[in-house]
Amino acid sequence: MFQEHYFRANDGLKLYARSYGFEFGRDRTRSPIVCLPGLTRNSRDFHGLAAFLASPEGGAHAIVSLDYRGRGQSARDEDKSRYAIPVEAEDILTACAHFGIDRATFIGTSRGGLILHHLAATAPALIARAILNDIGPVIELRGLLTIRDYLNAVEGPPSWAAAPDYLRAVHGREFPILTQEDWRDVAEAIYRDQNGVPVPDYDPAIAAQLLGLTGESVLPPLWPQFDAFANIPMMIVRGEYSRLLSEATVREMVQRHSGLVTVTAIGQGHAPLLHLDGLRRAIGDFVRA
Repeated sequence: MFQEHYFRANDGLKLYARSYGFEFGRDRTRSPIVCLPGLTRNSRDFHGLAAFLASPEGGAHAIVSLDYRGRGQSARDEDKSRYAIPVEAEDILTACAHFGIDRATFIGTSRGGLILHHLAATAPALIARAILNDIGPVIELRGLLTIRDYLNAVEGPPSWAAAPDYLRAVHGREFPILTQEDWRDVAEAIYRDQNGVPVPDYDPAIAAQLLGLTGESVLPPLWPQFDAFANIPMMIVRGEYSRLLSEATVREMVQRHSGLVTVTAIGQGHAPLLHLDGLRRAIGDFVRA
């Protein structure tokens, strides 16, 4: 269903991506889609959506889904300071060059959307369309502190069998729409196997970067970068129970960006699973237009 790819970043670090329906050198009638995951997440997050969008029913798009450095099957960086948005944005440019992509639709979940803000300001010609998944130019500090706490929790699920219930106990209040099967899929996306036990599939140094946040921290808004999207068709997906992206921020985004398409992920928090409850069709319609 998908192909696996390894390539090198500019500094030599080994990076990984999945592709769906992608053929090197193929002439395409529409731009490919590049999927950018969240802070500690990886390409597996997009499997359900990517498989749909690559299918005839979903529009037969060419999809590339990335693992940033230190996540999933990409190598971990010995220099932990390079887990940074400018470096990760440069890696995305390297990935696009590897796949021969000079223009694409980008879907950015959380951290991926922040990287898209950076690319909109530095490489706008690369972005044909943009979908921001539960992220915008203003990040709610309360939500980020919650992410800080659960990413740096000492305990995790003791077994694969226990992982779905563990995740439901931690996140279930903000994701009442998810079924037990959905939680099992989430577990398989975010954990890797270590001697029969699920462990987070990212370098712990990435989550540790958030430990410096406090209730008094100031998060600079990214309105100048967001305004760089002005001439780029855009969709924003906001989780109904999101604590990271406020309704007030979405309203201002709508005021600043003419034609912005807004979608609410009912029954989901941060960050919505994009293949559930009609979201994949809404995204399919947007990228097909």
